[in-house]
Amino acid sequence: MTIRPLQDRVVVKMAEAEETTASGIILSGSAKEKPDFAEVVEVGIGTAEIKMEVKKGDKVLISKYSGTNVKLEGEEYIIVKMEDILAVVD
Repeated sequence: MTIRPLQDRVVVKMAEAEETTASGIILSGSAKEKPDFAEVVEVGIGTAEIKMEVKKGDKVLISKYSGTNVKLEGEEYIIVKMEDILAVVD
């Protein structure tokens, strides 16, 4: 089963949250901060007003609490609007 986003939507998979701090302290589940970085899994076709500026496989920075969480076949994804993607990370 696959997800095919419509119009100006993008399906992303979030990067894993850091397990330890830079100084080596192991974080508990509640202390982990939600990562802002994600990988683009699928891209919609856009609209007449919105050109899709990302492609499958891009690493992106998204708004912290944007999108809709979806779980499919044991994997967690987020569906966001193109406007919620802040930057492409090279």
